[in-house]
Amino acid sequence: MPGKILVIGGSGFVSGTLARLALEQGHDTWVLTRGQRPAPDGAHTLVADRKDPDAFARTIQDTDTDWDLVIDCIGYQPTDALQDIAVFRERTPHLAFVSTDFVFDPAHRRFPQTEETAHYADAGYGGNKRLCELELLNGDCRDMAWTVVRPCHIYGPGSLLGCLPNHGRDAELLDRLRKSEALDLVGGGHFLQQPILAADLSHLLLSLRGNTDTYNQIFCAAGPDIAESRSYYEIIADILNVELQINEISVDAHLKENPNSAPFLCHRIYDLAKLEASGAHLPATPLKEGLRQHAESLITSNA
Repeated sequence: MPGKILVIGGSGFVSGTLARLALEQGHDTWVLTRGQRPAPDGAHTLVADRKDPDAFARTIQDTDTDWDLVIDCIGYQPTDALQDIAVFRERTPHLAFVSTDFVFDPAHRRFPQTEETAHYADAGYGGNKRLCELELLNGDCRDMAWTVVRPCHIYGPGSLLGCLPNHGRDAELLDRLRKSEALDLVGGGHFLQQPILAADLSHLLLSLRGNTDTYNQIFCAAGPDIAESRSYYEIIADILNVELQINEISVDAHLKENPNSAPFLCHRIYDLAKLEASGAHLPATPLKEGLRQHAESLITSNA
């Protein structure tokens, strides 16, 4: 049965994909954005900047509305998680929070990585996302349940292609490949990836609604296929009917100049047994099919 969904975000890559899918599924869909980009047609649009806490809280209060599920796609700081708790614990029985696989310390990963670890990132993007998780774990949520999902590399229409330095989210990637330009792949592109299609992640998030087995739980979120990063680029080259050329970049040399790249330069593969056991949607789109959709969307938009 359709429900009432609020997406914090709603006009970005993941949040926009999520809001459009919610509408397709017949949900009464609300989005909260800063109003800088158009929201999906058919959604109730709320305009507020979460960096203005009073305005954010007032906007929610003025709706005089409760939601079956609130999904925060744009929480990056622990203050964002605290805001979610304070504003929504009386407005929804369930909050879903989109975290990241960068919460794991890249130097202490297991293969495959489960949800539990003794080694978390303590700085940067991943460190801040972990602090958000801790606010939910330890906060006064009252009767509101929460679920955290940790997606790895997210791809799909609405974003740029590329999963590895120096060609992550590379706006020129398709042109480089068409010109037979060698891609500078750190480590030769041999790091293992398990990318998740944005549409699959959106299905997963919407499937959390009413699923008590997902309440107050953290889940890894990844696609069905494990592949070397170079294979990701080979698939795109095959779609373009060109041959992939690779220039291998030393991992040590790259990290010396770009120490913040460490979270990208490790194997990122995950044990999805906990997610599957919960009954939530298990991502199933093959990497080749997802990359075909993604590449074709970029080709069409540039035509």
